[in-house]
Amino acid sequence: MSHTPALSVLDLVPVRTDQTTSDAIAASRRLARLADRSGFRRYWIAEHHNMPAVAATNPPVLIGMLAAATERIRVGSGGVMLPNHAPLVVAEQFALLEAAFPGRIDLGIGRAPGTDPVTSYALRHGAGGVGDDAVARFPEYVENIVAMMDKGGVGLSVAGRTHELRATPRATSTADVWLLGSSDYSARLAAELGLPYVFAHHFAGQGLAEALELYRTNFRPSALLAEPRTFLTLNAAVAEDAAEAERLAAPNLHMMSTLRTGQPLGHQLLVEEAEQRVAMLAPALVASLRRNWVIGDPASAAEEVRRLAATYDVDEVMISPVAGAFDGTAPDRSPGREQTLELLAGALS
Repeated sequence: MSHTPALSVLDLVPVRTDQTTSDAIAASRRLARLADRSGFRRYWIAEHHNMPAVAATNPPVLIGMLAAATERIRVGSGGVMLPNHAPLVVAEQFALLEAAFPGRIDLGIGRAPGTDPVTSYALRHGAGGVGDDAVARFPEYVENIVAMMDKGGVGLSVAGRTHELRATPRATSTADVWLLGSSDYSARLAAELGLPYVFAHHFAGQGLAEALELYRTNFRPSALLAEPRTFLTLNAAVAEDAAEAERLAAPNLHMMSTLRTGQPLGHQLLVEEAEQRVAMLAPALVASLRRNWVIGDPASAAEEVRRLAATYDVDEVMISPVAGAFDGTAPDRSPGREQTLELLAGALS
């Protein structure tokens, strides 16, 4: 296979100290349009809750907006955290999205809560389950969603009678379903069910090679997928010179250090304040946080992306653009993230 991979985007819809939620959504809409024009393969939205620096709380709503604002790029979830939701609701949402944008919708499914325990309880009460029940039934729920989105639907047995259940009345196509994970659990399940799988390398410190090997070795072909399918996820900040890329990475490095050390999380800082905060961190912590990131000028960043794609034998790399913004940036724009995608796509073309 080619060592020049296709590129995709993972977006958390970050919220800076100079932005409202409306501004952050507008900036992500611009970023999705740029990715669409630049030939990126897919654009995925994460699911996180009750976090001041992240506006990606509801992937289906954002997917509908971004798919309507673009023309050809696949738009999807990276991912829907299934224990937070009733499986039928997820199936209905993505069946409608696929009907509205045929052949352009991905349903990435994860097992983690994506939030703190209190918010997790509020989400799960009356949804996918309460407490650990939804997590324990995760494999069953995944299979139910796949079946309910199928054109033929599924038969639900109640009181001795079989009732037809479909996510949408007359589907002509279905969204692609992916399993996401940061441990070997989802790798094993994706292999067993014959589904595509993605390891969250952009935030998981280690385990990528082992998870991919486990998935590929144990994969069972299914009606949905004949052979293993996966890609690589990376945090990246790219600028015309390496020094600027380092500066632009500071806000996300600060945010990750805040999470790692258990401090209260606020909005994402602007570059000028963030780089002062990062300069006060222990060098070992900073090195650990950025170990799996790609930060640099276009040529070096492209070389590293090619190397990683070859190392892990993937033909696609999903970029989470972690470049921040300088003081004075228009609130409804994220030029650092836009530049990261443009420069990387240009260097890899």
